[in-house]
Amino acid sequence: MPRIHTLRCRCGQLRGSVGLSGLTNRCVCYCSDCQAFVRHIGANDALDGQGGTDIVQVRPLKLTFTQGAEQLACIRLTDKGMLRWYSACCRTPVGNMPADWRVSFVGLIHSCLDREGPPLDESFGPVSMRVGVKSALGDSKPAASGLLSGVARAVAMIVSGRLGGAYRVSPFFDRQTGLPIAKPVVLSASELAAAKGAA
Repeated sequence: MPRIHTLRCRCGQLRGSVGLSGLTNRCVCYCSDCQAFVRHIGANDALDGQGGTDIVQVRPLKLTFTQGAEQLACIRLTDKGMLRWYSACCRTPVGNMPADWRVSFVGLIHSCLDREGPPLDESFGPVSMRVGVKSALGDSKPAASGLLSGVARAVAMIVSGRLGGAYRVSPFFDRQTGLPIAKPVVLSASELAAAKGAA
């Protein structure tokens, strides 16, 4: 039986699973954009004490939503920014990904990965990369680590997604049009300033 890690939003309307075979990449990102996203949707508890977000990068075809996919909503911090997905029902952060579906990987945010299952370390391994550390909160910044190896794994995911058109298998995009299944809402300048100034 394939190994999976279940996912769910806080209220349980959105549910699914992540297949655990193949490439994964686990990181903590402290960048101001990731912080702004979770603050904008009111999910500050997804951040650690220094503003870091625990993220698991996987190929989208490893992700299946079994219930409540209609609850998926999407924002972009700017009109050229990443797609940032969350559950509209209870505003649980779900993941970040490039807007071009051919660049096929998604960074799943820990708050949607079911904690009633195995620990994240067991399913996805320990955190191997820390990035965006200049935007970390507090005077003592964490050390950056694992960037080269993490980028190499992400590139491998993207390349494997292009082979044979596997990138088309994504729960976030329409397979016929390549468009996101929910229209991204771009934050206004004032909304973005508020999210970035709410530290």
